[in-house]
Amino acid sequence: MCRSDVKQAVLAKNDDLAARLRDDLTRQGVTVVNLLSSPGSGKTELLGRVLAQAVDRRVPVAALTADLATENDAVRLARSGAPVRQLLTDGLCHLEARQVRGSLTGWLPAGTAVLFVENVGNLVCPASYDLGESLRIVLMAVTEGEDKPLKYPTAFGSAHLVVITKTDLAEAAGFDEAVFRAHVQRVNPGVEIVRSCARTGDGVDTFLAHALAARHGAPPHRPPLAPHPHGHHHPASAPVS
Repeated sequence: MCRSDVKQAVLAKNDDLAARLRDDLTRQGVTVVNLLSSPGSGKTELLGRVLAQAVDRRVPVAALTADLATENDAVRLARSGAPVRQLLTDGLCHLEARQVRGSLTGWLPAGTAVLFVENVGNLVCPASYDLGESLRIVLMAVTEGEDKPLKYPTAFGSAHLVVITKTDLAEAAGFDEAVFRAHVQRVNPGVEIVRSCARTGDGVDTFLAHALAARHGAPPHRPPLAPHPHGHHHPASAPVS
């Protein structure tokens, strides 16, 4: 079997497990939100704000955060008061459905409504792996440049929601939001794009509202199927019941 066949088989196995995980969690009333971004996009800080707001509103949420090493992000997110677990990938540059399932066994609190999964900081490999999510959010900081959607079309093309972070730095970074939005629409026509700033709390309400909408059956925008880098196609997420 050639290398490409092996990779496609791995992705197919992951997709099958992810579909079963999504079905299992949906029956339990849990909606999974998968967060993808580059390192340093500010997604941990923004997620911490979202978790804190959910806790204040008595929405039962939890977070699984992944890194190659350290438990720094779990410590930061736990300050929100929400249940948080760190998943160390031991060098793997992305999460897979089997890791998510294994981490949830015996840990996920009963009654959890939304589980946020903070993926490894990387816009390449994580884009190819379905984690059983019903909502995929891709975040990008204004400091990263307007051309990232064109450089990482699989990540941006598979997003149900795109979030611009660190908007307080947009002017200093010379960020051209109109160009960025045009590039996003080129790879994912019709997807919603929202602005956020963890420092001020801007966008936190919208972020949480999208997660809750997915839970309550309001279907998020479904983008065109985006091809995996290795030619294996990512299936559309199962509808939330």
